[in-house]
Amino acid sequence: MSGSVEFFFDVGSPASYLAWTQLPALCEGEGARLVYRPMLLGGVFQATGNASPAAVPVKGRYVNHDLARCAARMGVPFEMNPHFPIITLQLMRAVTGVQAHAPQRFEDFLRAVFEAIWVKRMNLNEPSVAAQAVVAAGFDAAEVMALAADAQVKSQLRATTEEAVTRGVFGAPTMFVGEEMYFGQDRLDFVREALKTPTR
Repeated sequence: MSGSVEFFFDVGSPASYLAWTQLPALCEGEGARLVYRPMLLGGVFQATGNASPAAVPVKGRYVNHDLARCAARMGVPFEMNPHFPIITLQLMRAVTGVQAHAPQRFEDFLRAVFEAIWVKRMNLNEPSVAAQAVVAAGFDAAEVMALAADAQVKSQLRATTEEAVTRGVFGAPTMFVGEEMYFGQDRLDFVREALKTPTR
């Protein structure tokens, strides 16, 4: 093992989706462990004063175009969701709950949610549509909803979000290799280089 990558993400972030499509193979190739750190991006924005690029229309148009360019270069499917922004509080609680209580199915669940939003363009702002995406992936919607409502799960998501802010996170995706922070799906080459650098 040459180290680990902490991946702070929110499923409502298209850049998080793009980073997620690359990080498992990147870490496997470097013999590193990928550590998923689900956080609530809205909480990070509130704590740091940051905002989505969509809040500035001219920037939002550019970022959408650039995300499509990144996806094409990565060779992965990507569609900007017409229902963006997706309000992810319940989704990120569900992600956190599945990670804690059904870790063997975590990656399947994460794939289902990411692809529902950023490939299938589903409106996961609608609880019935979110349930449909979960059931299609082989999960019990009632069980997932129960996890999202669990007090310990809520506390864990809040704690991870607060930790992210304390460590300097202002957006998603954010990766850490050791104490070094990398922001954005377009900084994965730096992540790879950091994993190649011997620990001193």
